[in-house]
Amino acid sequence: MSVVLHKLSPTPGSRKRSKRIGCGEGSGHGGSATRGMKGQRSRSGDGKMIGFEGGQMPLLRRIPKQGFTNIFSKEYEILNVKDLEKSFKTGETVLIENLKQRGLVRDGRRVKILGGGQLGKALNVTVHAFSQSAKACIEKAGGKATVL
Repeated sequence: MSVVLHKLSPTPGSRKRSKRIGCGEGSGHGGSATRGMKGQRSRSGDGKMIGFEGGQMPLLRRIPKQGFTNIFSKEYEILNVKDLEKSFKTGETVLIENLKQRGLVRDGRRVKILGGGQLGKALNVTVHAFSQSAKACIEKAGGKATVL
């Protein structure tokens, strides 16, 4: 049995015409356009706000507000001293550009060094911020910690 493509058609009853609501008497839905008689639901512009609960205080307003965002906070990319140990050689200068090139920080962020791990190399580190332990660790190894 071969199929003739130009004679294919949908199975009868599988394709249904859409209701042409509000298109006059000729549509078969004239007059009230399937909206029933009078009342709020028959008028244009009908519809409730999202979250409307029939006049009851909506859930979104019953639940207390939470949290606080400090508009003055500064976000830092965080690095540990052990990351500098792995990525830099003795005597090297550590700048933000060098950290970006080596994939340790992302572009456009402030950088803060924390004191996690050990540092056995003398490095000159220049970034936005240091923790006290990181600064002590860098200086103990013979390096220099400079804040931008």
